[in-house]
Amino acid sequence: MVKLCGLILNQAKKILVIGPSWVGDMVMAQSLFIAIKKQNPDCQIDVLAPAWTLSLLERMPEVSERISMPVGRGQFGLTQRFQLGRKLKQSEYQQAIVLPNSWKSALIPFFAEIPLRTGYIGEMRWGLLNDARKLDKTVLTMTVQRFVALADQRKLELPLEYSSPALQVNQKAVIKTVEKFQLSTEKKILALCPGAEYGQAKRWPAVHFAEVANQKISEGWQVWLFGSEKDKAVAAEINLKTENQCHDFSGLTTMAEVIDLMSLAKAVVSNDSGLMHVAAALDKKLVAIYGSSDPKFTPPLNEKATIISLDLSCSPCFARECAFGHYHCLTKIAPEQVLSKME
Repeated sequence: MVKLCGLILNQAKKILVIGPSWVGDMVMAQSLFIAIKKQNPDCQIDVLAPAWTLSLLERMPEVSERISMPVGRGQFGLTQRFQLGRKLKQSEYQQAIVLPNSWKSALIPFFAEIPLRTGYIGEMRWGLLNDARKLDKTVLTMTVQRFVALADQRKLELPLEYSSPALQVNQKAVIKTVEKFQLSTEKKILALCPGAEYGQAKRWPAVHFAEVANQKISEGWQVWLFGSEKDKAVAAEINLKTENQCHDFSGLTTMAEVIDLMSLAKAVVSNDSGLMHVAAALDKKLVAIYGSSDPKFTPPLNEKATIISLDLSCSPCFARECAFGHYHCLTKIAPEQVLSKME
């Protein structure tokens, strides 16, 4: 066992996790929570995260308390961080695990005087973290591995094992959500997730999504479109090309309602996005489409998922927009390829 600051790693009874700000990363963080509970079943895990992620955390049974981060993404908010840190000191956490790599994300556990503060060095966080780990990206090649490794002692046993995220679904909540939107669930449901917060280089063309939708509609399926307010334009374009036969939920649902409704889907087609990880954590038959991103880095963590990536010479480039302007890594993925993976 490794001893630090009078505590033995993996034996803390109250742990505060500073959660990530992206949907997909928060879903993958559940693998860390599961790992902590396996090592220390009696511990309490509380998560400090953006307010919009709290309904997602409610579906993770490993999490005891969900605390809303008062500072928005990209904001420094030193005074707010200090005030929250002093307030959290009263909770007497024994360990903090900081998942974001930014310097400011480690401030609240420092201000809260949590004895053991674990995370990767990131932006030179010596002092703020007293259990600062050096990340070897050649060893921990996946985001989920990097999260789960923080639950372990410094000497890792490789290959690193992890449990896949598994979001809980409350059937009463599902029925309530179905009634709210006046939906029918008699026909098979195809869920399409055409958005991607990162940028256009992660978005399969709307016309291709529409072709998949039209084919499944002709087979007697219904098609539901999911996304945020920012995805309303692409969802409207898809719906227009299907003669408005899709049910468009973009910008209309909470994260909890997305989980409720997506749990009813027979199949999901998604870009590499947060909703892709939600679908995987709901154990859905999933076709995940990758363009500029690397499926080896952030794959859907479910054996039912099928990944389509052309692996062109110019991809993955991780760019938000195509440097060549053609987006061949996405446009060359034909709707027929996607449909064949759904059979």
